[in-house]
Amino acid sequence: MSIGASISGPADAGWLRNARFDLNFIVGTTVVALATAWVVVRDPALFMPVLMLDLLLLGQHHVVSTWTRLCFSKADLAQHRFLVFFLPFIVLGGVVGAGFGAGWWILGSVYFYWQWFHYTRQSWGISQFYRRKAGGRADENEWATKLAFYLPPLWGILHRSWQAPTSFLGLDFKVLPVPELAVDIAGIAAVAALSWWAVLRINAWRRGDFALAHTLYMASHQIVFFTGYLLIEDVTYGWLAINIWHNAQYIIFVWLQNNNRFKAGIDPVARSLSTLCQSDKMLRYIGVCLAISTLLYIGIKVASGGDRRHWRTPANSDLSDHQFSPLYCRWGDLAVKEKQ
Repeated sequence: MSIGASISGPADAGWLRNARFDLNFIVGTTVVALATAWVVVRDPALFMPVLMLDLLLLGQHHVVSTWTRLCFSKADLAQHRFLVFFLPFIVLGGVVGAGFGAGWWILGSVYFYWQWFHYTRQSWGISQFYRRKAGGRADENEWATKLAFYLPPLWGILHRSWQAPTSFLGLDFKVLPVPELAVDIAGIAAVAALSWWAVLRINAWRRGDFALAHTLYMASHQIVFFTGYLLIEDVTYGWLAINIWHNAQYIIFVWLQNNNRFKAGIDPVARSLSTLCQSDKMLRYIGVCLAISTLLYIGIKVASGGDRRHWRTPANSDLSDHQFSPLYCRWGDLAVKEKQ
């Protein structure tokens, strides 16, 4: 089977929706994330404006996307009342309490490792949707796939820990001590696993049994983690690449899930949300989410004091925002999955 034929045939390719949507989802988010990081590496003075845009357009939107699954209808709100009204304050209190109690360096340290785990696990979850859509063509060897997926991120986080940077997102932080030998072993294992998996996929292509969409997603995952943790020298700029990729994917993927949820049409029980989630209303859905996320972003800044220096320094509230968002969204998503 040729790759061109796979692209033109959704059933063969294993797209989540269709070729246009999935290529934007896989390739588009990857290109945007890597291009943005490249711009910042070339001109570090652009980091703060890019970070503010990331927070405004993607970071807070990430939280609002979770809310569309929790509280955009009366039925969802009644089912997830604790997640909406109590969990945010518990998580935020834990983040602020850790900062005041153990020192603000703990926020950078915890977030550094937590976001690595969170980004990796979300990516694995999406890859499993593609695996199931492949209809068995992506199941050539479960261990080969898992090792090829998880070992490169492990190599990356060990490499960053071995580098032992002292500043992350404008804050002092500490990393776990990692010997260079451990980094080398992880790197060799990652290259071996990727080689094994690549051989299996090449053989599948030769047999005419190629899972194109799943393969493309796996490749994007490897490229982003390799670039963010190994290729980009600065820990914060590398994080920016992965963070943009992660947030953009999450927002699009949640819309897709909501769209599938209401594919039968307008639901009288969730009229507003089901209307926004129709295929021809995607731009309106994004606009509404962006409006809410903008109000949320401004509200956080006003609540934090409104000092202009506070608006410009990630070491104050922005890192707390980043700590809060993945923790809250991760627990919210897990709760939704358990209910389903």
